[in-house]
Amino acid sequence: MKIILIGIGQSLRGDDAAGLEAVRVWQKLYPASASLVSVEICELPGLALLDLLEGMEAAILVDALHDPATPGRVVRLGPYELASFTSDSQSAHGWGVAETLSLGRSLYPSLEQCRISLIGISGSQFGMGKELSPEVRAAIGEAAEYIEAEVQALFIK
Repeated sequence: MKIILIGIGQSLRGDDAAGLEAVRVWQKLYPASASLVSVEICELPGLALLDLLEGMEAAILVDALHDPATPGRVVRLGPYELASFTSDSQSAHGWGVAETLSLGRSLYPSLEQCRISLIGISGSQFGMGKELSPEVRAAIGEAAEYIEAEVQALFIK
């Protein structure tokens, strides 16, 4: 199975780097699994995200969610939840992952064959030059566990 894991975020904007950091930690904690999937670290992929998904059977996206009420919360969104995830529902980006995927599916019908899920890490501090908040830093290990569970579930199917 062709699987890609994509960490998304901006390393210089505080909690927005959560997806990048979670993927890096997962690679260190689970090297055997990491050798079985393609891994990309993407700062602001925009429409280039669609190129990364080309030809993949499954994709796991890891990104920050803007949720000041519960920083450090880790969630998994499956394909159906992602379809209803819009820029006003908590994305840390204005034109974000959900909008890119929606556009991609209309332009590239082959993307419908790619099973896409998102591991989201709630953050509250997205200012330029900030570091990860303590709550988000504490959740990175849990996010890596979510990633590993998702990878293992794909290989079991």
